[in-house]
Amino acid sequence: MTTNVQQLERLLEYTFHDQSLLVQAVTHPSHLHEVSGSDGGDYQRLEFLGDAVLGLLLAEMLYERYPEWDEGALSQLRSRLGGQDVLAERARWLGIGRFFLLGRGEEQTAGRDKDSILTDVLEALIAALYRDGGLQAARMLVERLFDELAGAPELLVLGCDSKSELQEFLSSGGHPAPEYQLLEESGPPHDRTFVFQILAGDSVVGKGQGKSKKIAQQAAAAEALRTLRPTVRSPV
Repeated sequence: MTTNVQQLERLLEYTFHDQSLLVQAVTHPSHLHEVSGSDGGDYQRLEFLGDAVLGLLLAEMLYERYPEWDEGALSQLRSRLGGQDVLAERARWLGIGRFFLLGRGEEQTAGRDKDSILTDVLEALIAALYRDGGLQAARMLVERLFDELAGAPELLVLGCDSKSELQEFLSSGGHPAPEYQLLEESGPPHDRTFVFQILAGDSVVGKGQGKSKKIAQQAAAAEALRTLRPTVRSPV
């Protein structure tokens, strides 16, 4: 099995000088065990490097975006952005799973959608960009993936889940459960934008947008909480 290097390059918006780096970044160890005579390696060493490069670029992004924040706040948000759940969600949004080179066992157990593999390969791809094109090549992908999230820290503070918080808030006041409605979906397949509104009963209580449905729904829930908290009262 091979991966379509040109399609993956278009997805990353970068053309590699050394395409073997790109192939290595999407190669799971299980694939190598089943392929005799392979000259390439798996993604593990690149993933190790990519983790460090990603940490640096996220720190740089947050340092420049939030000059008033102290070290503790910056570290917390960087940790959240670099967490496995966020990285896996970003990898799914980017659509890299279809390019993975996996062994039969991983194929049969849905390896293309495992959080751990998605996270490792995304970090390996960041390292491959860094090795091939320097820090700026890696920075462009990291900014594309994380700029929106970094600009909405209320959605990513550790332990924050605006959707769950809104559900509990409305329930505690005896109000209907929120209903999420997709209003708009636009942009090319690799760069979609979603807009959701939230209904509570017959009222629109929040609206939000994002590069994934999850982010757009969280943004809408965060807006609803800001709007409702000063005004919502228990039904008479």
